[in-house]
Amino acid sequence: MAKCEVCNKGQHFGLQVSHSNRKSNRAWKPNIKKIRVEVDGISKSINICARCLRSSRMTKSV
Repeated sequence: MAKCEVCNKGQHFGLQVSHSNRKSNRAWKPNIKKIRVEVDGISKSINICARCLRSSRMTKSV
């Protein structure tokens, strides 16, 4: 599973609990996008989560 290269966000695991309180394993996956960003004047392709992209930690290259 891909991780965000900015904040290092990855997959988390836990339990899914039904109405009758039966438990099964589940995973929460981050919203990872592979986009081209400009880093130090160089256009580079990285994996970045939607939160980092929305908060303008990186700027998309055109």
